[in-house]
Amino acid sequence: MEANIKYISYAALGFGLLGSLGAFISGGSGLIVPISALLSFFGGVLAVSIFKYGYIILPLITQKSKIVQIMAGGYEIPPAQDVILQKAAGIYYASAYLGVKIYESTTDKSAEENMVYSEYFERAISAVRFPVKFSMMVYVKDMSNHRMKLETRHAEAQLRLAREREKPDPDVLKLDRFEKEVSMYEMQINRLVSGYKPMGAITYVMTTAVGLSKEAATAAAKSQANELRATISNALNVQVVLLQGDEMLKCFDWEHIIPSSASSMESSVL
Repeated sequence: MEANIKYISYAALGFGLLGSLGAFISGGSGLIVPISALLSFFGGVLAVSIFKYGYIILPLITQKSKIVQIMAGGYEIPPAQDVILQKAAGIYYASAYLGVKIYESTTDKSAEENMVYSEYFERAISAVRFPVKFSMMVYVKDMSNHRMKLETRHAEAQLRLAREREKPDPDVLKLDRFEKEVSMYEMQINRLVSGYKPMGAITYVMTTAVGLSKEAATAAAKSQANELRATISNALNVQVVLLQGDEMLKCFDWEHIIPSSASSMESSVL
């Protein structure tokens, strides 16, 4: 499913190259030149935009045009691209996915802190009245550019923290999360200096709801996803987002095949 964005990006890039070729063949004269230049410009911009932000752009396009995507196995993606539907025995099943961004490592906590954290997790899950699937993929990160990325993210996290602190009425929960994010990056950078091999993790949550119609199943799945998002983020103080478009489809594909290398895993981070 990740190929959807790539193929559309390649098509847009093809239009851009076609415009450049038209301008070259025209010899720099006539009406073809400005048309080719515009085609080249918009094709290039569209290709880059879709490649980088396709998971946002494509759901908007399909939602406005009411495009339904049919997949192998009887699965269906509605125009909003926020759930995956399947019909079985006259009942519709809708699955929603949530991405979980964890800013703290258990290795950085004391035994007592880990115990308290586990208790919070158990309490949060025990309050949920429907089945939930938690998935985590781990890998050893590529060291070549990892430190540079960490330092960049550390600087960005410091900037977010500083901006929140400067507000007249800062959000306490955001301050706590941003402080933990800054602390996490600082510890990871210090570990790299000491020779530590960093581990990466991708965590996502899946929930499924049923209904007699597509709309009913979708509404129930979204309701469960919103409940999970509030429960998990408040109990564990982590960032939880509802996945859409290609990010959702990545999780669906990972039920069958996961990335085969650290580099492909890093490029798949939600």
